[in-house]
Amino acid sequence: MTTAIYSHPDCARHDMGDWHPESPARLQAIADQLISSHISDLLEYREAPLVELADLERNHSRNAIAIVRDNVPEPGETYPIDGDTSLNHYSWRAAQRAAGAAVAATDAVIDGEIDNAFCSVRPPGHHARPIEPMGFCLFNNVAVAAKHALDVRGLARVAVVDFDVHHGNGTEEALLDEPRALMVSFYQHPFYPYTEPLPIGGHMVNVPVPAHTKGDAVRKIVLEQWLPALHAFKPEMIFISAGFDAHREDDIGGMGLVEADYAWMTQQVMEVARLYAKGRVVSCLEGGYNLSALGRSVVAHVKALADL
Repeated sequence: MTTAIYSHPDCARHDMGDWHPESPARLQAIADQLISSHISDLLEYREAPLVELADLERNHSRNAIAIVRDNVPEPGETYPIDGDTSLNHYSWRAAQRAAGAAVAATDAVIDGEIDNAFCSVRPPGHHARPIEPMGFCLFNNVAVAAKHALDVRGLARVAVVDFDVHHGNGTEEALLDEPRALMVSFYQHPFYPYTEPLPIGGHMVNVPVPAHTKGDAVRKIVLEQWLPALHAFKPEMIFISAGFDAHREDDIGGMGLVEADYAWMTQQVMEVARLYAKGRVVSCLEGGYNLSALGRSVVAHVKALADL
């Protein structure tokens, strides 16, 4: 299998301050672990392009885009969006690259150039609402790519799998009225962004779990709730919001997953993709803030994508 890694140096230039856990060091930790794991040479590396404005507008209001584009500060300065999210001089370009990676990977997978992809990009995206950035996220990379697959590439059904510790509220909102999309997730609750869980059913299977939930409970959710929904929906492509902050070593969350859990979940998704989607999977980095755990977990995830 050909697994591509999409990234760009611009993604490391977005910097919200030395105090901020969503730091440029995250991408370097991933790159270092891919090399030290001896799988780097087995992957195809591709440069993330700038996203087209039309792709952003398919998911975000013009005002949401303008909040990022029109408030780029001078070098050395920052522009606050909320208490957790700010812009520096390079944030607009980094956000364009992050969303552009997701769209480019989608096209490459659909066109058969590669089997699947992992977008090692930042800023992350799953909290970004159609009407505003929030929660470390500027644009919703996965939602932008999913809508591109549906509306530009003509797929009939796509699924989003989100295993970040936080609720992907922006993705849920973006796809809530979209019957061509299924979203499945778990997330720690109550926890940021403190949204009330919607009823589970239909094309939204987003399962709240308490703090200290470990891998055995998550695997049960996957087997008993995610997989039946995915098999019934038969997606033609699967997108993964790949957050690794549910790892037991990640202090930003309170769950207890380990690398083997991420590998197992990815394998389950890959099996569904093989059955209904010609193996088409695009994964985009979301959370994960303990640098060692992040790098190790991404390696486990990418190994499963590449069937290594």
